[in-house]
Formats: sequence, C-alpha cells, structure tokens
Amino acid sequence: MEQRPALEDHARKAGWYGVVFAVLLVVGVVLVATTPGLEASDADYNAFYRGGGAATLSVVGLYIVPFAGIACLWHMVGTRTLLQVRRPGSWTQTRHWLHLAACVTFVCMLFVSTACVGAIALLTKFSDAALPGPDVARALNSVGYTLLFVYGVRAAGLYMLTTTGLASAAGVLPRPLVILSYVVAALLLVSTTFHPAVLLAFPAWVLMVSIVLLVRRPTGGNP
Repeated sequence: MEQRPALEDHARKAGWYGVVFAVLLVVGVVLVATTPGLEASDADYNAFYRGGGAATLSVVGLYIVPFAGIACLWHMVGTRTLLQVRRPGSWTQTRHWLHLAACVTFVCMLFVSTACVGAIALLTKFSDAALPGPDVARALNSVGYTLLFVYGVRAAGLYMLTTTGLASAAGVLPRPLVILSYVVAALLLVSTTFHPAVLLAFPAWVLMVSIVLLVRRPTGGNP
C-alpha cells in the first residue's frame, strides 16, 4: 500500500514521456521524409533541392528529430524505473539490459540516418556552395534508409519485445495489448520495406502503451 502512490507516479511519468516521444518522432520523421525517395528521378531531386520551400520542411524535421531521441531516452529510463520498482529483481534478467541497449541503438540509428537523408537539404539552407548532383543525394538517402529501415527498425522491434516481456511480468499491461505488442514487434523484426509508414508503427505502439500507463493502475504481475 505504501508503494502504490510511488508506483502510480512512475507510471504517469513513463506515460507522459512516451506521449511526448511519439508525437515528436512522428512529426520529425514525416518532415524529413518529404525528401525524394530512392525511386525518385534526377529531375525530382533537382526540383526539390532548388525549390526552397520543401527542403526547408526537411531541415525543420532534422531539428525536431534530436528532441524525439532525447524524449525516447527519457521514456526508456522512465519505463525501466517503473518496471524495476514493480519488480526489484528484474535487473538480473538479460532482457532488462537488452531493453536498454535496444533503445540506445535505435536512437543512434535514428540520428545518423536522418542526418544522411537531410544532409543536402541542410546544405541548401546554410551554404552557398554548389549543390551536389542527384547521384550524391541518392547515395546519402540509400545510407540513411539502410541505417533506419534495416537496423533501426529492428532495434525498435527488440525494444518492443523486451519492454513487453518486462511489463507483462510486472503486470502493467493488459494481456490483449501484450499479444498485439508481440505481433507488431515480430513484424518490425522481419520487415523488408523502406516505406516510412513502417517506422510509424513504433511511435503508435509507444503511444498505446503510454495511454495505458496513464489510465490503468499496475496490477498483478510477479513483483
């Protein structure tokens, strides 16, 4: 009984951190994704980077993404604090540390990949140098997409798996959401698409979990 107020306070903090992260990540990724994709023609690349307005949106997205990464780390720490208060012995489990590693890896991949994708747009705003050709922009996009959709998405899937396992054992998530979380995490782990929509599954899941933490008292579990 004495621990319940503290437990609910940790749950609220983790929930709000998750809401902030989900919103910032969606906004940042959507803005950065306004750059031409891998299938775009040379004419599309030239028109985009010489047009001005659209490239500006990408630069705004670049400045939002770091705050999304910071919020992700806050969310991870808040969640780990909640789960460790609920189950003090959980720190001895392998997934407890995989949870930490997966989040840090995702944030690193997010930062580097968006930097690659938005590099040319940034150049158009802060340099008078001649713009590189479409081949350079396409190559940077390829690196960015690889880092995010091959590596980053799988780190996000691992974060979802470990969070779900720990939260389920701690009794802070309802069983239907646990099952859905495992399904979505598995899809991210085997995903082969470069479509930006696949990345949005991660913040959507974080938002669902955060809402549950904000409105549902942690019960059950194996403290």
